[in-house]
Amino acid sequence: MKVHVLDDWYDVLRGLPSFALLDGHEVTVWTDRAPDEATLATRLKDAEAVVLFRDRTAITATLAAQLTGPKLIAMRGQHNHVDHAALTRAGVLFCSHMAKDGPSTSTAELTLGLIIAALRYLPDQIASARAGQWQGGAPLGRNVGGKVLGLYGYGKIGQAVAGYARALGMQVQWWASDEGRTRAQAAGESVPESREAFFATSDVISIHKRLTPPTKGEITHGDLMAMKPDSVLVNTSRAGLIAPGAVLAALEAGRIGRAALDVFDGEPVTDPSDPLLSHPRVIPTPHVGFVTAEELDRQFTDIYALVNAYATGDPQHIINPAAWTGDRR
Repeated sequence: MKVHVLDDWYDVLRGLPSFALLDGHEVTVWTDRAPDEATLATRLKDAEAVVLFRDRTAITATLAAQLTGPKLIAMRGQHNHVDHAALTRAGVLFCSHMAKDGPSTSTAELTLGLIIAALRYLPDQIASARAGQWQGGAPLGRNVGGKVLGLYGYGKIGQAVAGYARALGMQVQWWASDEGRTRAQAAGESVPESREAFFATSDVISIHKRLTPPTKGEITHGDLMAMKPDSVLVNTSRAGLIAPGAVLAALEAGRIGRAALDVFDGEPVTDPSDPLLSHPRVIPTPHVGFVTAEELDRQFTDIYALVNAYATGDPQHIINPAAWTGDRR
């Protein structure tokens, strides 16, 4: 089969062990992002199967209508960015492996690293040392141990972060949906009496929740304005969970001491003057929470298995079964 892999911006997938699963296929790996849907559709006109790199490319109704070659789109995980009804109308099968094999430890690890970096002013200390200033050239850091970590969203990644944080002596509290708070309390976790108390009493708030239409923008400007002036906001989940402009407004109002952000609106963000990317109290990373060799190999092993299953006429993890005719030609 002719298989096209989208959005491998690091150009690393071909070097991972899992890539051998595509032996025997004619594989094209795209390492840039198409500037528009028409260009992308032209790129894919000869493809039979398309592999998505998480949610880096949205499959909209207008794009699906332009796909004349692909018969399969394969990915792993949540797929709110894919219009599978439009793919059904276009006759394209959509398969996504909704894995339940534990949290993304790579994202949890980055979260802990960002917490430490923010509290200890590590980027500032590194810049100071490189400038020849031996101490005194950056703000005085603070201990991680003893701080109150507020975890927003009671899921697997958040629970992994909680374990790491407790090992460093942090106190952990939670806020989540009604159901999530009930589960947290049943597990003996600390849940403040109100949403406002959660934001007001946490030294560090880290967001770990899926972005869905109901959760989009659910963290409001008012939520962030309730935070301590020296608090830290960490987001390794999705930028869209926070109301547009709320992080920048809270920073400018002095209600967040520092923000450590791995996710941004309109990714990829390549303008160095972007107001968040360039903000002196923001530690930015380019959405690398899940981007490690081990995590990518694990995820793409599952995706390539979908391609091979389709190639043998036995597609797996089908999201739009109405598109499957039994004929992959």
